[in-house]
Parts: sequence; structure tokens; C-alpha cells
Amino acid sequence: MSGNGDNQHNFEAYRADIEAAERRVAGEIDPGGRGLVVAVCVFVLLGSFLLPHTGSVRGWDVLFPGEGTDEALVTLPSQLFMWLALVFGVGFSLLALVTRRWTVAWVALAGSAVAAAVGLLAVWSRQTAVPGDPGPGIGLILAWITLIVLTFHWARVVWSRTALQLAAEAERRQSTAQLQSRNLLDDLSRPEDEPPAE
Repeated sequence: MSGNGDNQHNFEAYRADIEAAERRVAGEIDPGGRGLVVAVCVFVLLGSFLLPHTGSVRGWDVLFPGEGTDEALVTLPSQLFMWLALVFGVGFSLLALVTRRWTVAWVALAGSAVAAAVGLLAVWSRQTAVPGDPGPGIGLILAWITLIVLTFHWARVVWSRTALQLAAEAERRQSTAQLQSRNLLDDLSRPEDEPPAE
């Protein structure tokens, strides 16, 4: 019965190799051409911080309020939007591109989606400001559109990785089932009086 033991040992080694490869694939992303688009979006988003957010108040000024932000009546949605854009749109996007980790890309996707929604609220709050107060500036509009584009591209990267994970898992199951059935058929086809293969 040493043949069975060898087959079982080979099967376990084969399965361990497949599971290790699956875990490695599941944890990594390969954004391909989308990586370049994401990198460009990150730089555009950083540039939007230098442009007027509302009136003469720039995006950086919204992050660190001063006298000018008080005069322009910068609201909480605008401040929250700019912080989310900086943390998720810039920080986690760059981190995901550098580390190529699926979980970091997923966080970049989720954070960018929330930032895009808050960006809508920020734009709306500037459009409905008291007459005489400045409306949304080019920096705010550009940052909001850039975050929508980032969200779309991160969703495509994360979804393609999820589809690849499912395909790898299906392939592993199929390979395992084929190996198990081959071992079972080998055992059944051997006559009882024939010694197991060494």
C-alpha cells in the first residue's frame, strides 16, 4: 500500500503548490494600462489642489483653513472632500500602484467612491451658497471629476482581479478533482493480487 501513500503525498504536495500560487495571485494586482491612467489621475488631482477651490481659496487652503477660508465661507463638505481626495485619491492610489496589493487597491476604490460622493455634496453646497458668496472653482470641479475617473478605473482593476481569483479557484478545484479521480481509478483498476507500484 506504499503506492497509495506516495500518491497521497504527491497529491498533498501538488495541492499545497496550487494553494500557494492561488494565494499569491489573489493578493496581487496587475493594473496594466490602467496603472498609467491612475498615475495621471493622481497627478491631476494633486494639481487641482493648487487651483481655486472657491473664489480665491485654493484646495490646499481648504485643507488648512485660515482667514481666507472664513471669508469665503468654506463648508464642512468641502473640507471633508479635500481630505478624502488627499488620503484615498492620492495616498492609497499611489500606495496601491507601488505595492500592487489587492487589498490596498480595494481601499483606494472604496475611499475614492466615498470621496466622489462627498465631492458631489461639496459642489452642490458651493452652488447653493448665499448670493454674493463664490461658487465652485475650477479646482473643486477638476478634483471631483478626477475622483470619479479614479473610482471607475480602480473598480475595473479590482473587478478583474476578483474574476481572476474566481477563475484560479475553479481551476484549482478542477485540477484537484482530476487528480483525485485518477488516483481512485488507478486503485480500482489494479488487481487485488498485484502488488502496488513502488
